[in-house]
Amino acid sequence: MESFMVVCTFTPGTDMAEVMALVAEEQAKVAELKELGRIGAVYLSTRERGTVFLEVFADSAENARETVVSLPLAKWWNLDIFPINAPVARGSAADPS
Repeated sequence: MESFMVVCTFTPGTDMAEVMALVAEEQAKVAELKELGRIGAVYLSTRERGTVFLEVFADSAENARETVVSLPLAKWWNLDIFPINAPVARGSAADPS
């Protein structure tokens, strides 16, 4: 299983009252996906940037996308999916410095 950071940005013109009406449903679905080991951390910058950051665990970027689009709020999101990895230890063979 790989780790992905999914950056979810609300599309311009999103009616935030509609979004707020689904928050409880969103929270329940996130809890379910966390229990299944498919979502880890969730970070919000919704007021300032209209962005949600999701740590997703999946076998591929496409599977990570499928996990995210199963969320109720995903219909208002543009998604950027990035594979993530742990930092390289300084002095290791993989350290470019």
